[in-house]
Amino acid sequence: MSSNLDYQRHFSELFRVVLPIFVVVATIAIVLWAVFRPPPEKTDAQIQWEPRVGLLLAETGVPYDPAFSLARPIEMATAPMAARFDFPMGGEHGSLTYNAQPFLTSRHLGDDLNGIGGQDSDKGDAVYAAGDGKVIYAGWPSDGWGNVVILLHQMPSGALIETLYAHLDRVLVPTGANVVRGQKIGTVGKADGRYLAHLHFEIRENTSVSAGGGYADSALGRVAGELFLSKRRGAEKDRLNPAVEGSEAESGSDAGIRIDAK
Repeated sequence: MSSNLDYQRHFSELFRVVLPIFVVVATIAIVLWAVFRPPPEKTDAQIQWEPRVGLLLAETGVPYDPAFSLARPIEMATAPMAARFDFPMGGEHGSLTYNAQPFLTSRHLGDDLNGIGGQDSDKGDAVYAAGDGKVIYAGWPSDGWGNVVILLHQMPSGALIETLYAHLDRVLVPTGANVVRGQKIGTVGKADGRYLAHLHFEIRENTSVSAGGGYADSALGRVAGELFLSKRRGAEKDRLNPAVEGSEAESGSDAGIRIDAK
């Protein structure tokens, strides 16, 4: 009987000492697990995807948006047919504009289009969709590009091309919208004062080209904008008042300044 009491007293004292220690250790372990545990993975249904619509602020460290270099399959499948094209500034034939820095001049991957007044006289002028298409990007990818709109077009042959409109002052269309040839999609800008006012215009035959910085040693899937538009304006009789030639000195051309789009 005495032996049983000794065991009971022994376990009672042990339990009295060990239990508080166990409680403290367990509490600390639970707190550490709650603080440092990895976040649970979300299912597609739980993720709230942010729409790529409107203007994006130019912030340091903004994640690169793949929409700026890659068209999504759903966009490629639903791109409107573009039977003919017009110039994106001035008259539909390119009148009242000039090309201050043509395609591949000084490694330039686009065409710098200006109003005939030169300097900043064309700031705020309308920028039009060159052809029927779908807006696959509308935002500010980097300071060097400023506001950018990219349209995706399906050619009668079934091939897909992109037209890019950069350095815009305002963007007037949201991502995902369908636009028609000649529709106002933005206004001529200066990329927040980095250049004199002008429109940097590109035509891309490859829908997965890198955005780059607007300059390169090869065409990188781009084609000469003026030549492309002139061939697809429509009937020859429509070819009226072609764009005049001008100099870079009076224009908003990038003039060889290369700013990579991060």
